[in-house]
Amino acid sequence: MIVLVTGGSGCGKSTWAENLISLLPGKNRIYIATMQVYDAESEKRVARHRAQRAGMGFATLERPMDLAGAEVAAGSTVLLEDLPNLLANEMFDGGSPDRIVPAIQDLSVRCAHLILVTNDVFRDGIRYPDSTEGYIKYLARINRDAAALADHVTEVVYSIPVPLKGSVPCASSLPS
Repeated sequence: MIVLVTGGSGCGKSTWAENLISLLPGKNRIYIATMQVYDAESEKRVARHRAQRAGMGFATLERPMDLAGAEVAAGSTVLLEDLPNLLANEMFDGGSPDRIVPAIQDLSVRCAHLILVTNDVFRDGIRYPDSTEGYIKYLARINRDAAALADHVTEVVYSIPVPLKGSVPCASSLPS
């Protein structure tokens, strides 16, 4: 099963995705972290996310770039946090953003369950510099491709899951 979780900044999507994955069967839970720590604010965010998932049985795999190189055992249950950071790292730190979607496709074949977290950065109506506009357009393409692959797409709004594709996965509807 593939689930794409989207929403605005601070909407509760990470917590919702972590709670969802804790309900899924399987012993090998992997949290693929894509954020690079550059400053005190990003350090705080990483610390908050680590505290949120403490005791949930995740093995954390730091993978800010080259998702295809992630060593994930077949049948694993994976939470990828998050696509916008992965794209930024690939675009602006010498990687290749074109390898993200094929890597997601490959990962989805190897995993029993794959939860992808992304951001909705498309609604503010602000005109940005060309490099930022390029990033936003690329993220939109990745999100569309991920949504096409996904069995379920859920937008989290104020910590409330809103189904966009399929039903909102819950304990009674999860495959074993």
